[in-house]
Amino acid sequence: MGKIAFVFAGQGAQKPGMGKDIAEYSSAAAKVFELADQVREGTSKQCFEAEQEILSRTENTQPCIYTVNLAIAEALKEKGITADMVAGYSLGELAALAYAGSFSYDKGLDIVQKRGRLMQEASEKCDTGMAAILKLSDEKVEELCSKYENVFPVNFNCKGQITVAGDREELAAFAPEAKEAGGLVRILEVSGGFHSPFMKEAADKFEETIAGESFKAPEIPVYSNRTSQPYAEEEQEIKNLLVEQISNPIRWKTLIENMIEQGVDTFVEVGPGTALTKMITRISKNVTMLNVCDVETLEQVVERIKNNG
Repeated sequence: MGKIAFVFAGQGAQKPGMGKDIAEYSSAAAKVFELADQVREGTSKQCFEAEQEILSRTENTQPCIYTVNLAIAEALKEKGITADMVAGYSLGELAALAYAGSFSYDKGLDIVQKRGRLMQEASEKCDTGMAAILKLSDEKVEELCSKYENVFPVNFNCKGQITVAGDREELAAFAPEAKEAGGLVRILEVSGGFHSPFMKEAADKFEETIAGESFKAPEIPVYSNRTSQPYAEEEQEIKNLLVEQISNPIRWKTLIENMIEQGVDTFVEVGPGTALTKMITRISKNVTMLNVCDVETLEQVVERIKNNG
Protein backbone atom coordinates (compact mmCIF):
# COMPACT_ATOMS: atom_id res chain seq x y z
CA MET A 1 0.00 0.00 0.00
CA GLY A 2 1.16 3.50 -0.84
CA LYS A 3 0.36 6.63 1.14
CA ILE A 4 -2.99 7.36 2.77
CA ALA A 5 -4.65 10.77 2.47
CA PHE A 6 -7.60 12.00 4.49
CA VAL A 7 -9.88 14.45 2.67
CA PHE A 8 -12.25 16.37 4.93
CA ALA A 9 -15.81 17.16 3.90
CA GLY A 10 -17.01 20.69 3.25
CA GLN A 11 -20.28 22.58 3.36
CA GLY A 12 -23.16 20.71 1.75
CA ALA A 13 -22.35 17.39 3.45
CA GLN A 14 -24.47 18.21 6.51
CA LYS A 15 -27.34 15.91 7.47
CA PRO A 16 -29.47 15.42 10.59
CA GLY A 17 -27.98 13.02 13.13
CA MET A 18 -24.44 13.28 11.78
CA GLY A 19 -21.78 12.01 14.13
CA LYS A 20 -24.17 10.64 16.75
CA ASP A 21 -23.34 6.95 16.41
CA ILE A 22 -19.61 7.71 16.13
CA ALA A 23 -19.74 9.67 19.40
CA GLU A 24 -21.53 6.78 21.12
CA TYR A 25 -19.07 4.23 19.70
CA SER A 26 -15.72 6.00 20.10
CA SER A 27 -14.43 7.68 23.26
CA ALA A 28 -11.96 9.68 21.16
CA ALA A 29 -14.78 11.01 18.99
CA ALA A 30 -16.90 11.77 22.06
CA LYS A 31 -14.08 13.93 23.43
CA VAL A 32 -14.11 16.05 20.27
CA PHE A 33 -17.83 16.71 20.71
CA GLU A 34 -17.32 17.54 24.39
CA LEU A 35 -14.59 20.01 23.45
CA ALA A 36 -16.82 21.54 20.79
CA ASP A 37 -19.60 22.08 23.32
CA GLN A 38 -17.18 23.94 25.57
CA VAL A 39 -16.27 26.32 22.75
CA ARG A 40 -19.72 26.56 21.18
CA GLU A 41 -22.54 25.45 23.45
CA GLY A 42 -25.01 23.08 21.83
CA THR A 43 -22.81 21.98 18.92
CA SER A 44 -23.24 18.25 19.55
CA LYS A 45 -26.99 18.64 20.10
CA GLN A 46 -27.23 20.51 16.81
CA CYS A 47 -25.28 17.78 14.96
CA PHE A 48 -27.34 14.98 16.48
CA GLU A 49 -30.83 16.50 16.60
CA ALA A 50 -31.23 19.60 14.42
CA GLU A 51 -33.35 19.50 11.28
CA GLN A 52 -31.79 20.04 7.87
CA GLU A 53 -33.04 23.63 7.63
CA ILE A 54 -31.19 24.60 10.82
CA LEU A 55 -28.05 22.69 9.85
CA SER A 56 -27.98 24.33 6.43
CA ARG A 57 -27.51 27.84 7.79
CA THR A 58 -23.85 28.62 7.10
CA GLU A 59 -23.24 29.83 10.65
CA ASN A 60 -24.34 26.38 11.90
CA THR A 61 -23.12 24.21 9.04
CA GLN A 62 -19.48 25.15 9.33
CA PRO A 63 -18.85 24.50 13.06
CA CYS A 64 -20.96 21.34 12.96
CA ILE A 65 -19.21 19.77 9.97
CA TYR A 66 -15.80 20.79 11.32
CA THR A 67 -16.60 19.00 14.57
CA VAL A 68 -17.93 15.84 12.90
CA ASN A 69 -14.91 15.72 10.56
CA LEU A 70 -12.43 15.78 13.43
CA ALA A 71 -14.47 13.40 15.58
CA ILE A 72 -14.32 10.83 12.78
CA ALA A 73 -10.59 11.47 12.28
CA GLU A 74 -10.00 10.85 15.99
CA ALA A 75 -12.09 7.66 15.86
CA LEU A 76 -9.84 6.46 13.01
CA LYS A 77 -6.73 7.39 14.99
CA GLU A 78 -8.09 5.46 17.97
CA LYS A 79 -8.20 2.42 15.66
CA GLY A 80 -4.64 2.98 14.49
CA ILE A 81 -5.44 4.63 11.14
CA THR A 82 -3.68 7.94 10.43
CA ALA A 83 -3.00 10.02 7.33
CA ASP A 84 0.29 10.67 5.57
CA MET A 85 -1.12 13.89 4.11
CA VAL A 86 -4.45 15.70 4.16
CA ALA A 87 -6.70 18.13 2.34
CA GLY A 88 -10.16 19.50 2.91
CA TYR A 89 -12.83 20.89 0.66
CA SER A 90 -13.40 24.57 1.49
CA LEU A 91 -14.42 24.50 5.16
CA GLY A 92 -12.79 21.05 5.38
CA GLU A 93 -9.39 22.68 4.89
CA LEU A 94 -9.60 24.09 8.42
CA ALA A 95 -10.23 20.60 9.78
CA ALA A 96 -7.24 19.39 7.76
CA LEU A 97 -4.99 22.08 9.25
CA ALA A 98 -6.20 21.30 12.77
CA TYR A 99 -5.58 17.58 12.21
CA ALA A 100 -2.08 18.41 10.96
CA GLY A 101 -1.33 20.41 14.12
CA SER A 102 -1.36 23.98 12.78
CA PHE A 103 -3.74 24.94 15.58
CA SER A 104 -5.67 23.17 18.31
CA TYR A 105 -9.10 21.70 17.64
CA ASP A 106 -10.77 24.21 19.96
CA LYS A 107 -8.97 27.20 18.42
CA GLY A 108 -9.96 25.90 15.00
CA LEU A 109 -13.61 25.69 16.02
CA ASP A 110 -13.52 29.27 17.26
CA ILE A 111 -12.05 30.37 13.93
CA VAL A 112 -14.61 28.31 11.99
CA GLN A 113 -17.46 29.90 13.95
CA LYS A 114 -16.28 33.36 12.99
CA ARG A 115 -15.71 32.32 9.38
CA GLY A 116 -19.21 30.88 9.11
CA ARG A 117 -20.79 33.96 10.64
CA LEU A 118 -18.94 36.31 8.27
CA MET A 119 -19.86 34.24 5.22
CA GLN A 120 -23.50 34.09 6.34
CA GLU A 121 -23.56 37.89 6.77
CA ALA A 122 -22.01 38.39 3.33
CA SER A 123 -24.53 36.05 1.70
CA GLU A 124 -27.43 37.95 3.26
CA LYS A 125 -26.31 41.20 1.64
CA CYS A 126 -26.92 39.99 -1.91
CA ASP A 127 -29.24 37.48 -3.57
CA THR A 128 -26.72 34.93 -4.80
CA GLY A 129 -26.58 31.18 -5.28
CA MET A 130 -24.58 28.35 -6.80
CA ALA A 131 -25.10 25.69 -9.45
CA ALA A 132 -23.17 22.59 -10.46
CA ILE A 133 -22.51 22.35 -14.19
CA LEU A 134 -21.95 18.83 -15.51
CA LYS A 135 -20.78 17.45 -18.86
CA LEU A 136 -19.06 20.62 -20.07
CA SER A 137 -15.33 21.37 -20.26
CA ASP A 138 -13.74 23.90 -17.92
CA GLU A 139 -13.09 26.14 -20.91
CA LYS A 140 -16.73 26.06 -22.06
CA VAL A 141 -18.05 26.94 -18.61
CA GLU A 142 -15.56 29.79 -18.32
CA GLU A 143 -16.64 31.05 -21.75
CA LEU A 144 -20.32 31.00 -20.76
CA CYS A 145 -19.59 32.77 -17.46
CA SER A 146 -17.67 35.50 -19.27
CA LYS A 147 -20.93 36.64 -20.88
CA TYR A 148 -22.30 37.61 -17.47
CA GLU A 149 -21.07 40.30 -15.13
CA ASN A 150 -21.95 38.37 -11.98
CA VAL A 151 -21.57 34.65 -12.73
CA PHE A 152 -18.22 33.06 -11.87
CA PRO A 153 -16.68 29.57 -12.18
CA VAL A 154 -15.60 28.80 -8.62
CA ASN A 155 -15.08 25.09 -7.89
CA PHE A 156 -13.09 23.03 -10.40
CA ASN A 157 -14.05 19.65 -8.96
CA CYS A 158 -13.27 17.02 -11.58
CA LYS A 159 -13.56 16.48 -15.32
CA GLY A 160 -17.01 17.56 -16.45
CA GLN A 161 -18.01 19.11 -13.13
CA ILE A 162 -17.63 22.76 -12.23
CA THR A 163 -19.59 24.81 -9.73
CA VAL A 164 -20.52 28.38 -10.59
CA ALA A 165 -21.62 31.15 -8.25
CA GLY A 166 -23.65 34.15 -9.20
CA ASP A 167 -26.44 36.62 -8.85
CA ARG A 168 -29.65 34.57 -8.86
CA GLU A 169 -31.23 36.54 -11.72
CA GLU A 170 -28.15 36.08 -13.87
CA LEU A 171 -27.92 32.39 -12.89
CA ALA A 172 -31.50 31.99 -14.10
CA ALA A 173 -30.40 33.29 -17.50
CA PHE A 174 -27.12 31.37 -17.46
CA ALA A 175 -28.74 27.96 -16.79
CA PRO A 176 -30.60 27.57 -20.12
CA GLU A 177 -27.48 28.66 -22.01
CA ALA A 178 -25.46 25.97 -20.24
CA LYS A 179 -28.14 23.39 -21.06
CA GLU A 180 -28.21 24.48 -24.70
CA ALA A 181 -24.44 23.94 -24.81
CA GLY A 182 -24.96 20.33 -23.71
CA GLY A 183 -24.52 20.71 -19.98
CA LEU A 184 -26.60 19.55 -17.03
CA VAL A 185 -27.38 22.22 -14.44
CA ARG A 186 -28.12 21.46 -10.81
CA ILE A 187 -29.00 24.34 -8.51
CA LEU A 188 -27.32 23.82 -5.13
CA GLU A 189 -29.03 24.31 -1.78
CA VAL A 190 -26.62 26.85 -0.35
CA SER A 191 -27.18 30.27 1.14
CA GLY A 192 -24.74 32.28 -0.95
CA GLY A 193 -22.25 32.57 -3.79
CA PHE A 194 -19.21 31.14 -2.05
CA HIS A 195 -15.61 31.24 -3.35
CA SER A 196 -16.50 34.21 -5.55
CA PRO A 197 -16.08 38.00 -5.41
CA PHE A 198 -19.38 38.10 -3.50
CA MET A 199 -17.39 36.86 -0.49
CA LYS A 200 -14.68 39.54 -0.65
CA GLU A 201 -16.08 41.44 2.33
CA ALA A 202 -16.18 38.22 4.38
CA ALA A 203 -12.58 37.47 3.39
CA ASP A 204 -11.41 40.96 4.40
CA LYS A 205 -13.10 40.71 7.79
CA PHE A 206 -11.78 37.18 8.28
CA GLU A 207 -8.26 38.49 7.66
CA GLU A 208 -8.74 40.93 10.54
CA THR A 209 -10.21 38.16 12.70
CA ILE A 210 -7.20 35.83 12.43
CA ALA A 211 -4.49 38.51 12.37
CA GLY A 212 -3.66 38.01 16.03
CA GLU A 213 -3.87 34.21 16.01
CA SER A 214 -0.77 32.02 16.21
CA PHE A 215 -0.50 29.16 13.70
CA LYS A 216 2.18 26.44 13.54
CA ALA A 217 3.69 24.76 10.51
CA PRO A 218 1.68 21.61 9.65
CA GLU A 219 3.22 18.37 10.93
CA ILE A 220 2.16 16.55 7.74
CA PRO A 221 1.52 18.01 4.26
CA VAL A 222 -1.76 19.91 3.94
CA TYR A 223 -2.80 20.69 0.37
CA SER A 224 -4.31 24.11 -0.27
CA ASN A 225 -7.56 24.67 -2.18
CA ARG A 226 -6.10 27.92 -3.46
CA THR A 227 -2.78 26.66 -4.86
CA SER A 228 -3.32 22.87 -5.07
CA GLN A 229 0.12 22.59 -3.41
CA PRO A 230 1.13 21.86 0.20
CA TYR A 231 1.11 24.75 2.62
CA ALA A 232 4.55 26.17 3.34
CA GLU A 233 5.78 26.48 6.92
CA GLU A 234 5.45 30.27 7.16
CA GLU A 235 2.65 31.33 9.48
CA GLN A 236 1.66 34.29 7.32
CA GLU A 237 1.22 32.10 4.25
CA ILE A 238 -1.18 29.86 6.15
CA LYS A 239 -3.24 32.92 7.08
CA ASN A 240 -3.08 34.38 3.57
CA LEU A 241 -4.28 31.18 1.92
CA LEU A 242 -7.16 30.73 4.36
CA VAL A 243 -8.27 34.30 3.67
CA GLU A 244 -7.92 34.02 -0.12
CA GLN A 245 -9.78 30.70 -0.18
CA ILE A 246 -13.03 32.37 0.91
CA SER A 247 -13.40 34.51 -2.22
CA ASN A 248 -11.39 32.54 -4.80
CA PRO A 249 -11.94 29.30 -6.74
CA ILE A 250 -11.17 25.82 -5.40
CA ARG A 251 -8.79 23.83 -7.64
CA TRP A 252 -9.79 20.40 -6.34
CA LYS A 253 -8.99 18.33 -9.42
CA THR A 254 -5.43 19.62 -9.61
CA LEU A 255 -5.00 19.26 -5.85
CA ILE A 256 -5.94 15.56 -5.94
CA GLU A 257 -3.73 14.92 -8.97
CA ASN A 258 -0.81 16.48 -7.09
CA MET A 259 -1.42 14.26 -4.05
CA ILE A 260 -1.45 11.18 -6.30
CA GLU A 261 1.87 12.30 -7.81
CA GLN A 262 3.29 12.32 -4.28
CA GLY A 263 2.42 8.67 -3.75
CA VAL A 264 -1.13 8.62 -2.44
CA ASP A 265 -3.00 5.54 -3.59
CA THR A 266 -5.70 5.46 -0.89
CA PHE A 267 -8.03 8.37 -0.11
CA VAL A 268 -10.37 8.34 2.87
CA GLU A 269 -13.20 10.87 2.81
CA VAL A 270 -13.69 11.92 6.43
CA GLY A 271 -17.05 13.48 7.24
CA PRO A 272 -20.82 13.20 6.80
CA GLY A 273 -21.05 12.63 3.05
CA THR A 274 -19.69 11.05 -0.10
CA ALA A 275 -19.35 14.03 -2.47
CA LEU A 276 -15.55 13.94 -2.40
CA THR A 277 -15.54 10.19 -2.98
CA LYS A 278 -17.53 10.68 -6.18
CA MET A 279 -15.25 13.49 -7.37
CA ILE A 280 -12.00 11.61 -6.72
CA THR A 281 -13.35 8.48 -8.41
CA ARG A 282 -13.82 10.60 -11.53
CA ILE A 283 -10.36 12.16 -11.21
CA SER A 284 -8.49 8.83 -11.09
CA LYS A 285 -9.42 5.19 -11.58
CA ASN A 286 -6.05 4.10 -10.16
CA VAL A 287 -6.65 4.92 -6.49
CA THR A 288 -8.66 3.29 -3.73
CA MET A 289 -11.46 5.56 -2.52
CA LEU A 290 -12.97 4.98 0.92
CA ASN A 291 -15.25 7.06 3.11
CA VAL A 292 -16.11 7.17 6.81
CA CYS A 293 -19.35 8.83 7.86
CA ASP A 294 -20.68 6.47 10.56
CA VAL A 295 -19.76 3.43 12.64
CA GLU A 296 -20.48 0.94 9.88
CA THR A 297 -18.18 2.64 7.38
CA LEU A 298 -15.57 3.23 10.10
CA GLU A 299 -15.32 -0.49 10.79
CA GLN A 300 -15.23 -1.32 7.09
CA VAL A 301 -12.41 1.13 6.41
CA VAL A 302 -10.35 0.03 9.41
CA GLU A 303 -10.59 -3.60 8.31
CA ARG A 304 -9.82 -2.76 4.68
CA ILE A 305 -6.71 -0.70 5.46
CA LYS A 306 -5.32 -3.07 8.09
CA ASN A 307 -5.81 -6.11 5.85
CA ASN A 308 -4.08 -4.35 2.95
CA GLY A 309 -1.33 -2.86 5.08
